[in-house]
Amino acid sequence: MERLINELFATSGAIETVTLIQLLIATLLSFGLTLIIGYIYRVTHQGPSYSQSTVQTMVIMGVVVSVIMLIIGSNIARAFSLVGALSIIRFRNAVKESRDVAFYFLTMAIGMASGTGFYGIAIVFTLIMASVIYAMYQFNFGAKPTGEVLLKIDIDRDLNYKEAFREVFYKHLESDSLLTIDTDDSNRFELVYSVKMRKKTSEQEFLKDLREVSKNINAQLIKNDNGFFI
Repeated sequence: MERLINELFATSGAIETVTLIQLLIATLLSFGLTLIIGYIYRVTHQGPSYSQSTVQTMVIMGVVVSVIMLIIGSNIARAFSLVGALSIIRFRNAVKESRDVAFYFLTMAIGMASGTGFYGIAIVFTLIMASVIYAMYQFNFGAKPTGEVLLKIDIDRDLNYKEAFREVFYKHLESDSLLTIDTDDSNRFELVYSVKMRKKTSEQEFLKDLREVSKNINAQLIKNDNGFFI
């Protein structure tokens, strides 16, 4: 029975044949390892552009590449045939983040190692890369520290904001720059500042002092998941 199954997965005239055991090991191993990478991607992803389909694509890509490597083996003719077949495929979805491209290549490498029989390399490589990615996430590697932040204030039109905020700004800020002034029909001003906060100042205390200038003041600091931005 086992011989019959193996013959079904063997190709006549092929330099190398693929057994059912090899197929199962390659696909299951690549599936399990790319699941780990997908989980690391989900945990370490920052920003609003996270997509579930991206994680699923990584897993599918890893498994498909492992099967492709099994089929190609050491047959050069198959490799050229594969290049010709893939050249007719057109991908129209732009990758949102350059980090996603690195993860795609990572899952492809895992699939290639699994499909060519380098199971130990695939496992060790996955564990090393997962640890490296998680460590960079924990230590916020590559982030550029900055004290600049956007300050948005909504005030009454009749408030002299230049004089009203002078003392609070001097107390909590190293520098400030008024970027925009906007108004609407509700007799309100919307001010947007680029400010640099003092090292020992507290965001909560700064906003509290601003709101104490007038009862009709709404103030907020704007930042993203990676820190302050301007």
